[in-house]
Amino acid sequence: MRHSLTGPFCVLILLAAGMAAAEVPAFSAAPDGPSSPFDFVASGGKAARTAAAAEAPSGAKVVGGTIAADGAWPWQVALTLADQPVSANSQFCGGSMVMDQWVLTAAHCVIHKGPDDEPVALDPREISIVVGTNRLDGSGDRIDVASIYSHPSYDVNDFDYDIALIRLTRSPSVAYQTINIPDADYGDLLRRPGITTVVTGWGLQNDGTPPTDLRQAQIQMLDRDMCNQVMIESRADEAISGFSFAAGVMALSEDKAYALWDEMVAAAPVPLSENMICSGTFEGGHTSCDGDSGGPLVVPLENGSYIQAGIVSWGLSDQAGEQCAKDAKFSTYVDVSRFVPWLNEIVTTYN
Repeated sequence: MRHSLTGPFCVLILLAAGMAAAEVPAFSAAPDGPSSPFDFVASGGKAARTAAAAEAPSGAKVVGGTIAADGAWPWQVALTLADQPVSANSQFCGGSMVMDQWVLTAAHCVIHKGPDDEPVALDPREISIVVGTNRLDGSGDRIDVASIYSHPSYDVNDFDYDIALIRLTRSPSVAYQTINIPDADYGDLLRRPGITTVVTGWGLQNDGTPPTDLRQAQIQMLDRDMCNQVMIESRADEAISGFSFAAGVMALSEDKAYALWDEMVAAAPVPLSENMICSGTFEGGHTSCDGDSGGPLVVPLENGSYIQAGIVSWGLSDQAGEQCAKDAKFSTYVDVSRFVPWLNEIVTTYN
């Protein structure tokens, strides 16, 4: 994608001080790495956002989502603060029951940054898991956590290897189901563009309020290369103004400016690694949001059952970085089929 570098030069020199950033989606996480959903809720940030949203004009809805029927998605669980009553404001992530005492979730839900940016695992006593309900109202079964295992290659400064297992102290005492995970070969079939998927969770609504009812959105697999291209072009659109201004100030020739620009774009890291899958819609407006992290992305099968293809990992925010982008065409999910050997190793070792 070739941007105009010379055209804005003289305009930028005159207007740089008051120029607004291009209206393109931004990363939902800060540039220095993923934020901790647990810290956001534990600090009272989620409750404060809820209170502020309650005073704002109404019009909330999950990004393209609808309320899930009672009993639907019986593998869905909520990660909550153990020292607070179950509510929309104590829930910070989702997860899925993959065995009777094992929950699959995202690593960034159970790992946060320490004072020196080192990874710090949550104390299992700090969280509890709510199973067997689609409402955050005290119903269902609330279970303590015995231990937490995040992937050893997960880095708090990015979202790669964003997968973790939680071992419960006991099996649930209410009705629930476990969800199957595909192996690598089946995963190749499930990630094909156009495959129907469903994402579920209690993520923040568009006005910043968390729902009490579990919500669902039907989307589809999208080509990862296409999603990467969209992200790179969005970054380029956001960066071009500053680059053009700098090139003008430094009096670079057009050819030199283009060469430097192309070199910089080519050196940019690919946003979605091979451990990630992309799902959404071409028209946008159907995606996951804050609070959905760790929850399942499932694929319906011909026999009426479901299989879990992904884990909610990261998505796009609005330009202010305060809410999820309402028109975002996709979110990014962990490709669970790539981690079956690691999952089996953890369960075999620690079950």
